[in-house]
Amino acid sequence: MTIALTRKTPKSRFRATVIGGTGYGGAELIRLLITHPEVELARVTSIDRVGEPLEAVHRTLGATGLVFEEMSAKQAAVDVDVVFLALPHKVSATMAAELADVEARIVDLSGDFRLRDAELYARFYGGAHPHPEQLGSFVYGLPELHREAIRKATRVASPGCFATTIVLGLLPLAKAGLLRGPIHTVACTGSSGSGAYASAGTHHPVRAGNLKIYKPLVHQHTPEIEQTLADACALGGHEASFSLSFVPVSAPLVRGILANSFVEVPAEIDGERVDQIFRDFFRDSPVVRIRSGGQQAEVVAVKGTIWSDVSWTLGEVDPASGRRQLLVTTALDNLVKGGAGQAVQSMNLMLGLDETAGVDLPGVWP
Repeated sequence: MTIALTRKTPKSRFRATVIGGTGYGGAELIRLLITHPEVELARVTSIDRVGEPLEAVHRTLGATGLVFEEMSAKQAAVDVDVVFLALPHKVSATMAAELADVEARIVDLSGDFRLRDAELYARFYGGAHPHPEQLGSFVYGLPELHREAIRKATRVASPGCFATTIVLGLLPLAKAGLLRGPIHTVACTGSSGSGAYASAGTHHPVRAGNLKIYKPLVHQHTPEIEQTLADACALGGHEASFSLSFVPVSAPLVRGILANSFVEVPAEIDGERVDQIFRDFFRDSPVVRIRSGGQQAEVVAVKGTIWSDVSWTLGEVDPASGRRQLLVTTALDNLVKGGAGQAVQSMNLMLGLDETAGVDLPGVWP
């Protein structure tokens, strides 16, 4: 017997297309959209597995009534309200001209439109952007910083998974003018962040029993993090005067990111002040949880959810410098808040829906 998922199409007010639906990001978008209370998943396109049912590829789904279709991006945008680009970096960029005049709202999950600087894009993504004139035309889709801009946007660049994890821990400090000098961040990520197609570095038998760094100090999310934190500094009326050293770690888990960021703060910044800064900044952020009372952010608590957990540890004053270390720890699911779930958050805002509609699902324990 085949069990079909409940699709609330009679009540749906909006229609969505996913372009590039066979990868992990596409799978997560399908999972969230297929039961969204206000949105109907109208079509899913791909260049492989064409004609096959979605559930033949993503086997956790029940019968969806949809198959993978092959068509141009412009055709896929016909008669829908929003188009998700769940494509690899450098592929979305080639579609910019084709999608420039479509009426549907666009949410791009790749890194192709996050940066505003064409030179930085070329340096960190390994080649010139094919449509540099489009850089800066997409709103950066981080609701915790750009919620009102996303509501008004027709084009959104959804943030990267590492970038989301790291900046959520540092945005409150940036806005408060406390992000000064060097920032050192080490972040561990699960294998799903490497995509659905295995390589020598992501092959499970090797990764499952291993820990290693990769792209140290040159990861492509570095300029994205710096750009976002500089925006937060400006929002608080402060000049950006920090430097970031970021080391990613390949961890033996499938989902999740745990980031630890070290920041020096003045001696007079005590625990009560730090707690106030974080709670004030995230007061209107429904998916960010401040862990306190001895609790620490950890991956198992956010697995499969839209939650982003933030905790912090304040060190003693260094007599030599008169400053102290503040360690900020953040955890999220790279496929949900760090990927498809955040893209759906942006879609909700763009369509005038509740920000958490369709993404407020319980996770899996453990």
